Amino acid sequence: MNEPIAYGHQTAAVEVHTPTPLTPAHTAPLMPMQPGTIPSVASVILPDGRVVTGYAIEPAKPEPVVAKPAVSRAAVNVALGGVGFLAVCGGLLLLTSFIAALTALVTQLVILAAVIFGGWIAVQVFSASGKRDGTTVNIRKAVIKRNKFYG
Repeated sequence: MNEPIAYGHQTAAVEVHTPTPLTPAHTAPLMPMQPGTIPSVASVILPDGRVVTGYAIEPAKPEPVVAKPAVSRAAVNVALGGVGFLAVCGGLLLLTSFIAALTALVTQLVILAAVIFGGWIAVQVFSASGKRDGTTVNIRKAVIKRNKFYG
């Protein structure tokens, strides 16, 4: 496994070390399944004689199963959609009622203004503020009666 590797102008030899695991003091019979417990500390002897000791990795725990809801999500979505639809319908009904009430108010105000203005005109026409012999128009202190000018 010692092969020279070329780096530019120089070549270097690479040694591959394969770690050799320690044999435990007591040997258990080999079984085709995993052991029930994992040793808490594992040691490995390197080729140069050093011993590397480390903690074992704990096995992955499966995630807890999520409880299925009592009511399906589709049923919840349909119910929420129905509630939303009813809310929109109620809002439109209130808006329509408000617009109808506002229209009635404006109509009554217009009628009231017409009655008041019409009454004022009637008072002006039928008031006895002068002689009834002709039409009088005041233009800058001059009086015109029946197409005759008096100045």
